[in-house]
Amino acid sequence: MTAAPLLLSLLSVISASEALYKRWIPDTNFENASNWKERRVPCGPDAAVFPGDQRVSVFVQSSHALTDLYMPWDGEFLLSHGAGFMAASPQDPGCGEGSSVHFQDVDRHHWFDPSLWRSALSTDDLEMGRFLFAVDAESVPCCYDDVVFSPETSFRVHIQETGSDVSLSSVSALGKKFTSSEDFSRYLTSPSGKLQFPGPAQPQITSLRCQDGTGCLCGNDGILQAICAARLQYTGGKCPETACAAPLQPAGQCCAICGVVISLDYSSAFSLETYRRRLLHTFLSLKKYSSIKLAISKVRSPASANRADAELKIQIVLMDEKDGSLAGSDALLLAYDIMADIDTTGGSFGIIKADMKVATGGLTSPHTGPLSAGAVSGIVIGTVIGLSLIGAFYFLYKMDNYRLRHLEFFLFWRNGSRMEETESMDDRGFDNPIFEPTAQNNQAEVHVEDNSQKAARPATEFHFSNPAFDSSSDL
Repeated sequence: MTAAPLLLSLLSVISASEALYKRWIPDTNFENASNWKERRVPCGPDAAVFPGDQRVSVFVQSSHALTDLYMPWDGEFLLSHGAGFMAASPQDPGCGEGSSVHFQDVDRHHWFDPSLWRSALSTDDLEMGRFLFAVDAESVPCCYDDVVFSPETSFRVHIQETGSDVSLSSVSALGKKFTSSEDFSRYLTSPSGKLQFPGPAQPQITSLRCQDGTGCLCGNDGILQAICAARLQYTGGKCPETACAAPLQPAGQCCAICGVVISLDYSSAFSLETYRRRLLHTFLSLKKYSSIKLAISKVRSPASANRADAELKIQIVLMDEKDGSLAGSDALLLAYDIMADIDTTGGSFGIIKADMKVATGGLTSPHTGPLSAGAVSGIVIGTVIGLSLIGAFYFLYKMDNYRLRHLEFFLFWRNGSRMEETESMDDRGFDNPIFEPTAQNNQAEVHVEDNSQKAARPATEFHFSNPAFDSSSDL
């Protein structure tokens, strides 16, 4: 086996063994100010109030002095080393006069809300904040993902019944990783498990990994309706308006977007993770593209999504943070770079074909039809050639001006104050020995590019100037 196929095989094995890590964001920690309705942690003169009918698990990281503590009928406090509660002193200058501080409703967070998850390639990336962007359906944990609840945190997450199982590769909670349904089921029957996963549905642990180096489907198509309902629960089920006239609807996204969607046809040599890393390191590492959101995944082709033999594509979604007429403009620039890169190196990554659809907030009609990598390269090359030709014409124009000005000076010096002769001319003009007709026409064409006022002259007029009697010439 040659070196190239061997390397490609190794990359495929590595990619097949990799998984994405999804971390749950909300917690029910005592020290988290967002968990209190007053947006502050209770202190000395305050009374910390937990509603009596609330079932909650609360992690306490440090020691707190309080005037009163109203605890729920059914709940638990998980105390870190040295943490606890004590009676407050009568005076605490740093806490004000004191009041009742109420704990938020812990049943407001739902598993299917895509805004409550963060994705990364590793647990280190999760800790460092190097998150991946994903469409809504894939922001919620997929069947091959590892789900992480941060250690030393408490939480409560509802999973509603949808008719489809919630399958995961593994779950990590309270510092312990569960890789089998048996172990996780036992945890769910514990006091902490009952409070953290109140149901009614429960996730199933499969320990499965994606064994296809080209990538695997997320598996959340069956719960997309529940995902979109959770995402839009605070907007009355309505998607926000977009700034572009014909927004795009990527597969797995609840609402239409302004930006770019690139669709790839691929061969068995393609590696989703390898190509994802190329996009991240080659393009998103650049400062000019650092704010752009890029999602890449395997999806069913929209044209055949409802068929059992649906065609599979690699979908790349690009969005930026600009508004109004500039919405999607940065994403479009990045898309051009990616398409040009595919045209030159796509074959070495197993990419057979690339098309893109564009919707921006510009005043012109957005491009929504497919644009191939070759077409994009043609646009880029054509633009470069066009700019080069303009530069060349401008250089020649300046050289002609230089020669003509010296010729004017020479003729004026030889002829002195020669009188102007007026001769009758027909509409076609006459040949002036100082100006060759061909050179004059070439200069006029270039001048129209730089000075639009001269282009407004009537087409029936023919103008010329005699350099020996030009009032604007330098003496």
